[in-house]
Amino acid sequence: MSATLEVKLLGKAYRVACGPDEREELMAAVEFLDGRLQEISEKTRGSSERIAIMAAVNLAHEFLAAKNTPADVAAALESESIQRRIESIEAKLDESLAQHEQLF
Repeated sequence: MSATLEVKLLGKAYRVACGPDEREELMAAVEFLDGRLQEISEKTRGSSERIAIMAAVNLAHEFLAAKNTPADVAAALESESIQRRIESIEAKLDESLAQHEQLF
């Protein structure tokens, strides 16, 4: 049975149908996509639709390239993706810590 899960992309809330066993993977995908959308929105001025289309094209290109490359190159692409996620999380932590330091 599917449940509805609320996710945020570029600060906007969306409801997505999601089975209980898919929740963790979906949240990882949302975090990954939101990171990509944030990267593109910082580099490009445009509507949310334009940013989403650019992210979709970039991700499709990377997916097809990884599908057609040897395993070690695909592993390197995954490593870069993981590194981007780590950097994104670090930036969020730094921002949060900076806000909390102002409280003291």
